[in-house]
Amino acid sequence: MEKSGVRGLVLDDSVLVAAGEAGSATQPRPGAESLLRHLRHSGIPTRIACGEDLPAEKLCLLKKMAASYSFECFALDVASTELGGAFNDGEGCVIYVISSSKKDVCTSLNHCNLLTIVLLDIHGESQSPSLLYINTLGELPLTLCNLIKQVAGSNLLKVGYIMKPSRAEDFAKRGAFPMYPTQNGQIFVPLSFDLPLVSQLQEVDVVLHKATDEIISVDLSNSSQISKITYSRGIQELKRYAEDHPECCIIDPFDNVSPVLDRLEIQQILRGLEDLNTEGHCKIRGPYFLKVDDFNEQGLVPHLSEAKLSLPFIVKPQVACGVADSHSMAIVFRNEDIKELKVPLPAIIQEYVDHSSTLYKFYVLGERIFHAVKRSIPNAPVLMKLSESNGLKPLAFDSLKSLPTATGDNGDFMANARTLDLDLVNTAAKWLMGKLKLTIFGFDVVVEERGGDHVIVDLNYLPSFKEVPDDIAIPAFWDAIKSKFESRRG
Repeated sequence: MEKSGVRGLVLDDSVLVAAGEAGSATQPRPGAESLLRHLRHSGIPTRIACGEDLPAEKLCLLKKMAASYSFECFALDVASTELGGAFNDGEGCVIYVISSSKKDVCTSLNHCNLLTIVLLDIHGESQSPSLLYINTLGELPLTLCNLIKQVAGSNLLKVGYIMKPSRAEDFAKRGAFPMYPTQNGQIFVPLSFDLPLVSQLQEVDVVLHKATDEIISVDLSNSSQISKITYSRGIQELKRYAEDHPECCIIDPFDNVSPVLDRLEIQQILRGLEDLNTEGHCKIRGPYFLKVDDFNEQGLVPHLSEAKLSLPFIVKPQVACGVADSHSMAIVFRNEDIKELKVPLPAIIQEYVDHSSTLYKFYVLGERIFHAVKRSIPNAPVLMKLSESNGLKPLAFDSLKSLPTATGDNGDFMANARTLDLDLVNTAAKWLMGKLKLTIFGFDVVVEERGGDHVIVDLNYLPSFKEVPDDIAIPAFWDAIKSKFESRRG
């Protein structure tokens, strides 16, 4: 890991707890909880300083906040050049963040070998060139990363990321988004829609996004493919910025991501896998499918036969993610039940492949390919038994929440896992790299129990790759981002 030039970060109690009016309840300062959440997994040693004579109510709230995010509080001694031993011995400066309402403490700390960042909440006052100023706590992460890059070296790559908080938290707690330099020289900073986005984008080298978290609506009005995706205001601003600044490194460009939002387009792309197959070897392909706009349309059953579809089959919405019900699916056992389906239209009727409850999840991170084996939906006969109690009615489910699962013993499950032709799927993964031009993506493979065909049944952008051990996946994730930046710069 590269040295950051920063020994640690101290948050004064005044930046975490609002001053409040007399008689009002003690509350966290706006943005305090979000800041602590980002700092928790940042890699920057952080502690909270409590001033002398702090009211018991404020001290109690601070300790509660600190415990929630695994930070420690310590009593501030402004006369100490070591801040009461806040950090172990180490190189670099200590960053102290304090509200301008405590300027007297700030002045007393000038003798210490540290840098003070003042949270500016009194306007119109003269500013000292020896201090850094921010207007809100939301500005602190980017300010910290700018400072770390300044003192540690200009070769550090600043990666700004945009995704929903729960997803960002999942990546961060696995060590994927450190503000402290990674072993290959990157620092990560959350970008906020609550602050002017353009000014943030101008200060980072790479933007990593999960724009599908911010989809408002999808237009399928032309009935053949997605014609328009409406994103949130923030993502629209990012999209405009990328269009106006082609030198900006976006992972990945919106045009590259949009095909994986459309299950019909995914199926059409997967048809190209046929070119990889050779005589006498296992085949890799997409599933047989048929797009439907109306479950009551005339001649649907003959069309199913023409598309090589036989019962049972699985029905999925054409829109793959980002909107309500995009993961609402059904497995159908009788043709007459198609008319009663509640799956959103337009929909894709897709071949159901008997695969012995074994799913292979593949992840492409830059030039590296990983895979994991998971239990999956059981074969058709088992599903039919599950549905018999309901008169063989379709099995409806949300693929993000719960799936019909198998109950076989683990030995059979692992024995089936050995049927995978890894070289064949790796070849397909490299083909998809060139076809999709995505930096980080995933796809699911099942092996047909009867004929051995390898069938890619799903494809997605920026997956969590949580099935791959973090000590392997996270460095590969960082390398993929850096390689993308260097290829764009080259």
